[in-house]
Amino acid sequence: MSLPAIFLDSLTGTPGFDLQAFSQVHRSGEQVTSVRVHPQKGEDNSRTIAGIPASPVPWSRYGYYLDERPSFTFDPLFHAGTYYVQEASSMFLEQAFLQLNKGEEGIKVLDLCAAPGGKSTHLLSLLPANSLLVSNEVIRQRAGVLKENIIKWGAENAVVTNNDPKDFAHLSGFFDVLVIDAPCSGSGLFRRDPEAIQEWSLNNVALCSQRQQRILADVWPALKEGGVLIYSTCSYSAEEDEQIMDWIQRELGGENCLLTVDPAWGILETTSESSNRGYRFWPDRLKGEGFFLACFRKTTGDSVAPVKPRKLPDAASKADREMTGRWMDVSGKTLIRHQQTVYAWPAELYNEFVWLLEQTKVLYSGIKTGELMRDKLVPDHAMAMSSLVLPGIRRVELDNGAAIRYLQRKDIQLVGQTPGWALACFQGKPLGWLNILPGRVNNYYPKELRILKDI
Repeated sequence: MSLPAIFLDSLTGTPGFDLQAFSQVHRSGEQVTSVRVHPQKGEDNSRTIAGIPASPVPWSRYGYYLDERPSFTFDPLFHAGTYYVQEASSMFLEQAFLQLNKGEEGIKVLDLCAAPGGKSTHLLSLLPANSLLVSNEVIRQRAGVLKENIIKWGAENAVVTNNDPKDFAHLSGFFDVLVIDAPCSGSGLFRRDPEAIQEWSLNNVALCSQRQQRILADVWPALKEGGVLIYSTCSYSAEEDEQIMDWIQRELGGENCLLTVDPAWGILETTSESSNRGYRFWPDRLKGEGFFLACFRKTTGDSVAPVKPRKLPDAASKADREMTGRWMDVSGKTLIRHQQTVYAWPAELYNEFVWLLEQTKVLYSGIKTGELMRDKLVPDHAMAMSSLVLPGIRRVELDNGAAIRYLQRKDIQLVGQTPGWALACFQGKPLGWLNILPGRVNNYYPKELRILKDI
């Protein structure tokens, strides 16, 4: 990989930049593969993932490096949501979130630029009890991918929205934490995406820096007084990193927060001109891609918008609730009916869910349980991905070949199974629904998620 001279020259004087080491690590062709396991679905202390030897990412309790990159597409456990493929450096979000939110329950978090869902699914693994995540993406197509990954993670306390950052400004003081992985010039990902080199320019860096400031200014009113902003980019450029730290302090009044970082991790604590501190990831210093993160606390408060929904959604009837309760645990859930669709919301977050439904463009919320058809519930894929399915619901174990055919939405053969609905499972992990009929099996894996290629 040949890096442009103008790019390398732009990094001269940047904290931690070593021209020779940085150039060498890009020429080496080394690729780092890492994943993050689901704490309920996956295996902690994993020695192998997708059949590949694994070793821990030091700054994440759920992160693992893989010795080589497998074909994730043809690993049924990937489709079951037991792990998420994520760049190791970005898992440092875990340290920032846990160190700055110790022991506080019932918090509300906005992941503003969330697609495709790496940080949102990570946050869902970290949130304390009774907490809410709003996972937002401004680009509608990317928001669809985000929704799919949130569903695969199976959490009930998430709302997926498709809003511009300025749309959140009127939710004054609503959020305890803002996570902004800002759109950037992308230089930190050159090793993973060499084509991004052709799109990099000094002008693009300047444009990204201006956009980052606009995003921060637009959404800042939605953060409560005393709340925490976690800002990150995958750029090496100071204009998008250290200079943004100073802008946050100068223009927004944010108070810089420090983190405890183990020196053995190789992460560089960097200092801006105004003595704000952030954290840089250089690929010649650690096992990961280029990344930057800084944290700020809001010291002045906007008036807090009251959470008073004007119009309540239609509640599921007693019959609907009884029908849904034959499939899943509905205790502590408020069931909402939209036309023929039933959603399960955490009862303690009901007001917040309704408020967001009124104030934002909600694409998905809670757990979609299924469709009501002729006094029966046809279970939804989202329910299969959740932890709410009752233990007594039948499960059919598939071998690897049958699991792949199921995920391709092809016909599968089952011998000796009585008719009825069942969860298709691989190594005990649900993949989706089957309806077993005399002489055939109906495959209910979602068409839009199916594997399109053959092994």
